[in-house]
Amino acid sequence: MEIDSGAAVENLATAEDWRKALSRVVPAVVVLRTTACRAFDTEPAGSGYATGFIVDKKRGIILTNRHVVKPGPIVAEAVFLNREEIPVHPLYRDPVHDFGFLHFDPGAVQFLEYEEIPFAPEAASVGLEIRVVGNDSGEKVSILSGTIARLDRDAPPYKRDGYNDFNTFYMQAASGTKGGSSGSPVIDCKGCAVALNAGSKTAGASAYFLPLERVVRALKFFQEDILESSLSKNSWQPVHIPRGTLQMTLMHKGFDETRRLGLKRETEQMVRQASPSTETGMLVVDSVVPGGPSHKLLEPGDVLVLVNGEVVTQFLRLEVLLDDNVGKHIDIELERGGATITVTLLIQDLHSITPNFFLEVSGGVVHPLSYQQARNFRFTCGLVYVADPGYMLSRAGVPKHAIIKKLAGEETSVLDDFIAVYSKLSRGARVPLEFLTYVDRHRSKSVLVTVDRHEWYAPPQLYVRDDSTGLWNVKPAISTTSAFSLSLFGSSNGEQQQLLSTYDNISTKEGSTVSVVNGVEKSCEGEATGSSGESVQASDAPIIESETKRRRVNNLLGGDGLANTDGTSDHFEHNIADNEVAEETVTIPASSASTAEHVIEPTLVMMEVHIPPSAMLDGVHAQHFFGTGVIVHHSQSLGLVAVDRNTVAISVSDVMLSFAAYPIEIPAEVVFLHPVHNFALVAYDPAALGSAGAAAVRAATLLSEPPLSRGDAVYLVGLNRSLQATSRKSVVTNPSVALNVGAADCPRYRAMNMEVIEVDTDFGHSFSGVLADELGRVQALWASFSTQVFCTL
Repeated sequence: MEIDSGAAVENLATAEDWRKALSRVVPAVVVLRTTACRAFDTEPAGSGYATGFIVDKKRGIILTNRHVVKPGPIVAEAVFLNREEIPVHPLYRDPVHDFGFLHFDPGAVQFLEYEEIPFAPEAASVGLEIRVVGNDSGEKVSILSGTIARLDRDAPPYKRDGYNDFNTFYMQAASGTKGGSSGSPVIDCKGCAVALNAGSKTAGASAYFLPLERVVRALKFFQEDILESSLSKNSWQPVHIPRGTLQMTLMHKGFDETRRLGLKRETEQMVRQASPSTETGMLVVDSVVPGGPSHKLLEPGDVLVLVNGEVVTQFLRLEVLLDDNVGKHIDIELERGGATITVTLLIQDLHSITPNFFLEVSGGVVHPLSYQQARNFRFTCGLVYVADPGYMLSRAGVPKHAIIKKLAGEETSVLDDFIAVYSKLSRGARVPLEFLTYVDRHRSKSVLVTVDRHEWYAPPQLYVRDDSTGLWNVKPAISTTSAFSLSLFGSSNGEQQQLLSTYDNISTKEGSTVSVVNGVEKSCEGEATGSSGESVQASDAPIIESETKRRRVNNLLGGDGLANTDGTSDHFEHNIADNEVAEETVTIPASSASTAEHVIEPTLVMMEVHIPPSAMLDGVHAQHFFGTGVIVHHSQSLGLVAVDRNTVAISVSDVMLSFAAYPIEIPAEVVFLHPVHNFALVAYDPAALGSAGAAAVRAATLLSEPPLSRGDAVYLVGLNRSLQATSRKSVVTNPSVALNVGAADCPRYRAMNMEVIEVDTDFGHSFSGVLADELGRVQALWASFSTQVFCTL
């Protein structure tokens, strides 16, 4: 490698030359504080800091990296050298290369004299001494020195599922830049920017700089088309910068590698003669995006020889041809395995496959798949892409970066299809959703999605970027007339009054009910655990396996296997008083299970609780909980379930009930949370069970008197994840143990002023349910208590 003689002359610059250059440059460098309001395309939501520098003083234009400007909505401010803070707005971000522009009002800077930093991309050469001025490692101003070692480095790969630059060379120098220096100017001794700092290698001192040729072109479009006065008003005429693409990724390979790919010797000689003497290789196709202009015409390993009859061996020349001929056809001659092939391709507008809008639904972000992610994942551009699953989709198990193929059984090939199908769904509807992931691209996965029953989040909204202001305009995505009433029961005032009086009476009775101390559940902070004490996975679901339950359901359905599922029943009426009579006539099947287990099983439910991220109140430490509850009231118009507060922590929850007596899952509402004691009441609509389910389910008999004494025999009865009842006989060792739950680091609910029952044996922390006598009458809740576990290493 020869060092340019011009660079050697530049390196003779004295310390005084650098001092003068830096005195002009430093005031023009700003610290950028950015907050990405939403996840979008390649970037997650979050905040950070970076660097930028002023390239047009009169128009107020700041140059920085694309991954700083971000493709989605941001709120940003620039902090100048004298600590003046000025709001900035996105002006442009390149779809591929790592640069973008921000705009600020020049009149807002009142107390600082500064100059713009001129460009000198032609000055970059091997051996050139440079300085990187920026916000390195959080410092307001940091000046790092280095020497350019390479001009032809491949674009550095950043993330497999995030932003990556490609189809360009990068410069390399051992300047040791770190986080915060993104967007810093790389200057020479004359104070001119020769490159833009973009990334670095954390395991070494290498820094990577973006060449400025395409940056200069983009800036000229703004300077020619935008008046200075219009930018000062934070509103301007949108500027279109032509960008063309063939949706392919190229790599620059040396001549020795191209020969191994089948390049003919006479072709190599022709290329060497037509290229500068410093040329060392040719462009080779690395990958092609499905569905793009190059799909099925170009293949990995193809060596580009001629483009429109011109020998092209450099990224920059090819990009010039593409950007200047958007919408036109281009002829490419290439060699594939020693054979010469000529293809004609249509140059596509790069902006047309770069989304500038997104749908926000239930806290999630969905938008068309961008060219960047289509290249990463090898999918077709424009598919329905999940940038952030939010609450509704994550609750169903749809991950980030998923591609949605079907919703409610209908194809959703584009975002408009998804919106059209979603607009037909009512609140609380449960519909299938089919999706793909790039890690398992050949296998579709299907899940059940529950449309939000509550208004935890705003209705679906469509955000569209306004390039004349840098802001994002919002409008409703679907008509508001499709929303339906949220009432769980659809009850009249009289029925609502009955609901209030019922749970008031039960809470008085249950207030004296005690819980078992050996069943204390301890859940680590931040871990999604429920009353079972086991980590909750998104794919967990109750599975009905009991043959006894199948026989019971078949009997309820009748000989023809049909049942009334309209939710009405003229003869059905179950209340607590009726349960006491029913207990005397219950028939116990011949099995090894206890009498208490068979009696209590129809009164038990498995409860799954989801808490939306926007409602993480009162120190709630997780979003997903499982637990067992017991039905304490069951009538034609109302059902109530008692459960511990480690399962139902707050009332802002989505609760689903799965019944041990009947294979069905229905929604429920939290109607009461005891402020001190460890129990809550959850209401459900018995009509949702249908006539067969309503007949199979019944309320438990509560036995608060006489109180338990030392030596009394009790049965611990509960449900496992398969909704099968499990019981164990035990003996009371202490009927009145004072409970002491320690305070957590983050203030949250904890049970206080309670006495609990101690028994000689239990099921451990993976079990919850009730304590009952041998006739199946409930004497206490086998509850789970929320407490913080302090783990030490």
